[in-house]
Amino acid sequence: QVQLVESGGGLVQPGGSLRLSCAASGSISNLNAMDWYRQAPGKQRELVAGITRGGSTTYADSVKDRFTISRDNAKNTVYLQMNSLKPEDTAIYYCHLLLGFVAKYDYWGQGTQVTVSS
Repeated sequence: QVQLVESGGGLVQPGGSLRLSCAASGSISNLNAMDWYRQAPGKQRELVAGITRGGSTTYADSVKDRFTISRDNAKNTVYLQMNSLKPEDTAIYYCHLLLGFVAKYDYWGQGTQVTVSS
């Protein structure tokens, strides 16, 4: 079984920073990618940032130049450094793990709340 444990969410003022962490444990093999998604009230879940096994990254246009995704392979942990936070970044942030390259398997964390408000 695979488990994802997220941490680092909270309340921050506009312009502030937060760092999210997601630690994966269990039977992890053929790691394909780790991503961060978010879902705001009344909106669909959207991809925020992703990092592949090879280290390639992708970002939503809305967070480019503000958020940075990184990974510690030894710890099977992915991070999301969020700077210059805006009220519209308020959402539940979910960690996503994709295993496999032919047959693919998705795993999700429980989510962590990020609230940007003065």
